[in-house]
Amino acid sequence: MATSPPAPRSGGPNSVFRTLRGTQSQGEFAAAVRRAAREIGERVSCDARYIGRVEAGEIRCPNYAYERVFLHMFPGRSLTELGFEPRQVVRRRAPRSGADTSPPTPHPPTLPPLPNRSAAESTDIDNTEEGDVLRRVFMTGGPAAVASLTALGASPAAAESRGAPGAGRPGAADAAAVRQTVRDIRLLDDRHGAERLYRPAGEALRSAHQLLDRGAGRQSVDEELHAGAGELAISVGWLAHDSGRLSDARSYYAEALATARVHGNDALEAHAFCNTASLAGATGRPREAVRAAQAGQHAARQLGSDRLLSLLSLREAGGWARLADRGGTEASLARALTRHERGPAPADPEWMTFYGEAEFACLEAKCWAALGDWARAGDCGRRAVSAALQDPHFARNLALYSAQLAGYLAEGGEPEEAAAFGHRSLDLLTDVRSTRITRSLARTADRLAPARGDSTVATFLDRVA
Repeated sequence: MATSPPAPRSGGPNSVFRTLRGTQSQGEFAAAVRRAAREIGERVSCDARYIGRVEAGEIRCPNYAYERVFLHMFPGRSLTELGFEPRQVVRRRAPRSGADTSPPTPHPPTLPPLPNRSAAESTDIDNTEEGDVLRRVFMTGGPAAVASLTALGASPAAAESRGAPGAGRPGAADAAAVRQTVRDIRLLDDRHGAERLYRPAGEALRSAHQLLDRGAGRQSVDEELHAGAGELAISVGWLAHDSGRLSDARSYYAEALATARVHGNDALEAHAFCNTASLAGATGRPREAVRAAQAGQHAARQLGSDRLLSLLSLREAGGWARLADRGGTEASLARALTRHERGPAPADPEWMTFYGEAEFACLEAKCWAALGDWARAGDCGRRAVSAALQDPHFARNLALYSAQLAGYLAEGGEPEEAAAFGHRSLDLLTDVRSTRITRSLARTADRLAPARGDSTVATFLDRVA
């Protein structure tokens, strides 16, 4: 073992960690890591390949779970004394003063994107950012934050709308409360997924309906309330979709579309058609997906948002792909890329914060997968995961992209890499709840079953089981 703290590495193999392994094989040492993890209640899927990557210097800093295990195995040492680089250096931030082993300070709910990284650095990202995602999910609310969604139903205006004495008409503050509830749902969904949110979000929507039943005193407030309630219906519909309640999702989207048509709200109509197209594609109705996406583009044509038109073009491409129409798919993808490259605009809807490079790559990957082009699907899937890691507060999306990529790789004959991305998705599902993701991982596990002889695959199959 090393007798004095080494200087922080600046790249290259981790010779200190190799020395600590001693005469054990990489597989034997990985088993010791897993035993140590169980001793402190951690779960890590460590195997010989992971140890090899650490010793080769590919993993310059482990994620937080591995950090706790390694510090348990070698008490009194810091990460740098185990041959790793400080997390802040790996992430291109100035290190905090003090020991590298000090507990991380909580992050605020929303952080700016991390700096762009080159492809050569991607092997470090998957083991540093993953811990940040999990910690951030834990620190930004959990069940207490989910419970806050019911606040709309407890507001004075909502109580009055249920018939309390002195009932009055809703005002601007009530319309603002509905809009804020929509924002809260989107934020929490990014971190926790749909399972924890669906029911409290449905309660919030019922409270919004009660406000609408009272009728606002001013036309402007009434329009704002209806627009907010329509967006809230779409949010609840999305939570229904992501949690496997597909018929409920269809009903909520239809409600939002009706509200948009009655009030002549093109932005709401485009949003409703966009989500309807996504649902139709996922439930085996590709022609409906194409028609809904085209209708959404028609509604959005005067809104001044190329990003919205780009997303709707991708929805259309997904429909054509499921119809095995390669020409239609490629034409729609080309339109989507052209519009996306024009960049953001002030007219972009607030709900489109999720639509960046990662989501574009994810939806493109789905198109190639539907056409059976697993190599291109895998390439796009890797881009989606890599881009998502640069904005790690979208925990649910990162779990989804990783699960989808695992499926593409399994179909494309890359079982070990598929299992590795499956492990990543499972790690995130500690705090993210999504029926859609868990079903995707179960399908991948079925596909990988014949490759159980690989240790990474076997561990993944055991975790899914």
